[in-house]
Amino acid sequence: MPTPDNPTTDKKIAVLIAEGLEEVEALAVVDVVFRAGIRAELIAVGDSLTVTSSHKVVLTCEALLSEVDLDDYDMVFLPGGIPGTPNLKAVPAVTDEVTARVQAGRPVAAICAAPSILAELGLLQGRDATSNPNFMGVLAEHGARTSQAAVVVDDQLLTSRGMGTAIELGLEIVRHYLGDDAVDAVKRGIVYQH
Repeated sequence: MPTPDNPTTDKKIAVLIAEGLEEVEALAVVDVVFRAGIRAELIAVGDSLTVTSSHKVVLTCEALLSEVDLDDYDMVFLPGGIPGTPNLKAVPAVTDEVTARVQAGRPVAAICAAPSILAELGLLQGRDATSNPNFMGVLAEHGARTSQAAVVVDDQLLTSRGMGTAIELGLEIVRHYLGDDAVDAVKRGIVYQH
């Protein structure tokens, strides 16, 4: 059985963690991809490896953003939450990275409020995307073709609606790298009942 220590792929995901994130959005995705054997690392965008979520859950990250080269990661994932999303957006290294990735056609995933960061950077113009209902207007204002689907995949760009759709986002990331059989195996392993 694949594990993060015995991965099924050399792909790895940088999960960018800011103070005030919605922790389940980050951790549900990490759990699902880990089960498929895809490595995901929690990268703190601030100056401490410990980050407190919007619900006062303390996460310990593997590294600081200042210590890693995001080019070493195949995908960058932006969890949502308030004030996590504005805290992510306030970090120039985050906005520069997602801009460069989207423009180069490299994989980026964002959930809940975080797709609004991509929209405000002009990266969703003419693209299919979704977000938390409270942020759909921001996506539309910036030229996205919005959808109420749980997860929207537009080429290398994956967006999702919120904590309740985090497992689906994780499954779509697994599908992106490993295909339908790996998704089915993870669904069985987590007793997914949709």
